[in-house]
Amino acid sequence: MSANAKDYKSDLKPVWCPGCGDFGVLNSLYRAFADLELAPHETVVVSGIGCSSRLPGYVETYGFNSLHGRALPIATGVKLASPQLNVVAVGGDGDGLAIGGNHFLHSARRNVDIAYIMMDNEIYGLTKGQAAPTTPLGDKTKSTAYGNPEAGVDPCSLAISFGATWVARGFSGDVKGTTELMKKAIQHRGFAFLNIISPCVTWRGDDQHKEIRAKAKALPPEHDSGNREAALRFCNEEGVVSTGVLYAVEHPTLVGEMQHIREKAQAKYPSSTRTDMLRAFAL
Repeated sequence: MSANAKDYKSDLKPVWCPGCGDFGVLNSLYRAFADLELAPHETVVVSGIGCSSRLPGYVETYGFNSLHGRALPIATGVKLASPQLNVVAVGGDGDGLAIGGNHFLHSARRNVDIAYIMMDNEIYGLTKGQAAPTTPLGDKTKSTAYGNPEAGVDPCSLAISFGATWVARGFSGDVKGTTELMKKAIQHRGFAFLNIISPCVTWRGDDQHKEIRAKAKALPPEHDSGNREAALRFCNEEGVVSTGVLYAVEHPTLVGEMQHIREKAQAKYPSSTRTDMLRAFAL
């Protein structure tokens, strides 16, 4: 199959604010799907709730716009039910790290074979600019008029600590670089987490985009992505936003482990129906 980015555009037009970083993320996703020549009928994009979670409607694949923080359990169910599908979960930092934080932890530790793309704008955009888990300490928002009293968390260090086997950081303003990271995330066997800094021009201001572009720099060529400690050193940096693959290792995936369990059960009950096997577990 020969594909181009336009093949993955739906008839819906994005309703994000002009200048939103999510436009860059969406364009990168179109290009990544086209470069990998993913068949639309074999690809699923799942989201939670929030500005960025509107994304499945803009992509000409199967899609599911779910509930607050629930993109990952639904994506997990899709992958386990149909392992042959390409499954991509998308969402924002508030959706993924606040109400969805528990699912983030367990999806990573289970090494579910999906790609999770987080559009991180350090704010709750859809609900009018409240402080989010990644909002820096001291920042003034609609809910922290005198400055945020809580320290922001780093999504990449969390993903590594939780057990994700592939972790990277990108910047929405770098469409080419983000496209390449998306392709690697989708191709990785296991839980791949891509944190994309995606400025919110409405609630964080136009300067956020300029500041991130000035801070962004590629990881040094000598970085050992297989070294967990080395990867963590590039998280929670001051004055710098390092982009690229921070961490990448290979471990057994949940899909593979479940297949082994299925084979063992079928070997034990070779002539049984599915109902018989379920009854056996209940005994």
